[in-house]
Amino acid sequence: MYEKLKQIDSKELQLPETTFIRDIESSVFQAITLQCMAKIEGIGLIEGGLFDSLLGREADIKGIHVEQDQENHSVSIRVEINIRYGISIPDKAEEIQNKIVEEISDLTGLHVSCVHVVFKSLLSTEQHEEQPKVEERKEEAALIGQESDEYSDGF
Repeated sequence: MYEKLKQIDSKELQLPETTFIRDIESSVFQAITLQCMAKIEGIGLIEGGLFDSLLGREADIKGIHVEQDQENHSVSIRVEINIRYGISIPDKAEEIQNKIVEEISDLTGLHVSCVHVVFKSLLSTEQHEEQPKVEERKEEAALIGQESDEYSDGF
């Protein structure tokens, strides 16, 4: 039998191709987006309300929504923000979109198919100063990332 196996050409054996899989949690995309937005002046994130806390949504970053398309290896981001009065909305939207696309593409290697920026409210200068800072939300994002480190292989 060993002689028969020696005679088989190894090129005749077809092994299945290796499949490489990489999963990136939505919280990672949210944290990257939050870091991008921290570099941009004149914007603020929207705050969660009582309804969000009742539903237990405080672990999620309010105003940053992520959808992944596994087949096309792409991601779609929706950002809801407040903007300070006196700032050009089209210019600010373009700045936000460009930074998010650049950072997510560089850090994850995925194509960003859509960055949808929704301006929810116009803030006066005083309101902008009272608005929760993006830097404060970066700390929340870091905590969310640490919580998701607990991976379970429960089959």
